[in-house]
Parts: sequence; C-alpha cells; structure tokens
Amino acid sequence: MNHHALVPLGLALLSGFLVPWTLVRARWAQQVPRLAVTVWAACGAVFAVASALLPAQLLLPGESSHRLSDMVLTLRVPSPGQLFALRGRELAALAVAAAVLAVPAGAFALGLLRARRARRQHAGVLRLIGRYDPELRAVVLDHARPAVYCLPGRSRRVVVSSGAVDTLTPAQLAAALAHERAHIAGRHHLLVAAAEAFGTVFRRLPLARHGSSAVPLLLEMAADDRALRRCTRDALATALYALAAGRAPRAAFAAGGPSAALRMRRILTPHSAGHPVLRGLATIGAAALAMAPLVVACCSFPA
Repeated sequence: MNHHALVPLGLALLSGFLVPWTLVRARWAQQVPRLAVTVWAACGAVFAVASALLPAQLLLPGESSHRLSDMVLTLRVPSPGQLFALRGRELAALAVAAAVLAVPAGAFALGLLRARRARRQHAGVLRLIGRYDPELRAVVLDHARPAVYCLPGRSRRVVVSSGAVDTLTPAQLAAALAHERAHIAGRHHLLVAAAEAFGTVFRRLPLARHGSSAVPLLLEMAADDRALRRCTRDALATALYALAAGRAPRAAFAAGGPSAALRMRRILTPHSAGHPVLRGLATIGAAALAMAPLVVACCSFPA
C-alpha cells in the first residue's frame, strides 16, 4: 500500500468520525455556535477533500504520490500547465478525485436550486396576498397564528403574520425581526444546504448524520446571539415562546419552531464566551496534533 495514502485516510477518519463524535457531545458548542459551525464546516470540507485524495494516492506511482502530498501539505495549487501535462495513471487519479468531489458538489448545487425554486414560488404568493410594512421593513401576512420567518437568498424578505403583530410587544417583535435579519445577513441558507447535501451523500457517516441536525440548530443560536446585540434577553426569549408554534414554508427560517424551548433556556442562562472558545480551540488543536505523526511520516519517506 502507498504510505502517502495514510494522510488522507487519517484525515477522513478524523473529520468523519472522531471530531464529530467529540463535537456532538461538547457543551461549548452551543455556547459559541459560530465556532462550532466553523468546525462542522471545516470537517465537511476536509472529509470531502480527503475522500477525493485517498483513491488518487492509491492510483499514483510513488514519486507522483509524494509530489501530491507535498502540494496538499503546503497548500500549493497545481498550475494549468501541470494539469494539462498529466498522462496515464496521473490523469486517471485526477479524474477519480474530480468524480468523488463532484458527487457532494452536485448534491449541494441541486439542493440550492430546489430551495431557490421553493422560495421564488413562495415570494410570488407573498406579492399577491401580503402587504409591505415600511415601518417593520417586512411583509405582513394576514394569519391569526403568530409567526415570523424569512426567505433568504435573492428573494430575501422577512415575513410577519398579523397574529404576531397583534400578539407581540414592540420589543418582542423587534427581537424576532432582528433574529430573522441575522439569518439573511449570515447567509445561513448556504450552510444548511451544504449540511443537507452532505447528509444525503454520506448519510451513514457520523459527520453527516450528526451534522445535518446540529448545524441548523447552531445557526438558530448564532442568529439569536446576533439579535441580542439589538435587544434584551427577555424580549427575545418571550418572543420565542410566543412564536414556538409558528410554522414556516420550506427553505425558510422561522423565529420559533421546535428548537424554541432549548434556545429560550440558553438565552435566559447567560454564560461567558471565553472558556467555551478556549475549549473549542483545544478540540481543534488536539485533532490537528493527532495528524502530526502521519504528516511527519509521509514527509520523511519520499518513495
């Protein structure tokens, strides 16, 4: 077996199994959700690249395999001339790696197209039955049940039901609107689409199985944290309580929903962000340190 395949194999095991298993049990993840989402996204990217490199390394001869390892470890991108000069097994390795990467990339693109189509259809309905309120900077929809949600992407807008306008206090309504605008500003729909695509392609993988449920919840918490810059904890928590039963269309983000109770408890239990950040960085550092022996071994034996 080509020993240079140990690095992508180690990275795949680390990002696909070990780090997700640790992250899903880590208490700091919900205290610093943006850092946790970054770790989930990094694990997905590393696993995809490692999955593409592993068969490529198995196909390549020793010298070419070592050159590929050097490029990966030094983050050097091959020039167009080097790519066009590939022949034989090197060309086959490139084709296999591209094919492996194309599967999750294609699922991600397809998911984005479907979600965009659903949002565009719903935006068309809102133009017919909704009315824009310049004071709220949102579309008001006549419906008795309190609900606040947003349509991200090109059709981005925040939607408020008349029931929410009648039920919520001005402070609560402002908090719910700030939460939805945080989703739009953070482009959270892209991360949700990536997590869903990854879960579709690698559904039995712990990274995909846990990440597809953890990432949307962490993004809701990240939006809560951003909203808290403009509102009080009481206003946001009580708004979530009032909107907990509200529903949103597919491909939209709702301020309430099934995670409202967990998020209310988190909002009303202040915590210091310093120690969770340190614990998160320690997790990342430990994962990187676990790869050091494989990297050293591959750099030590050129052939």
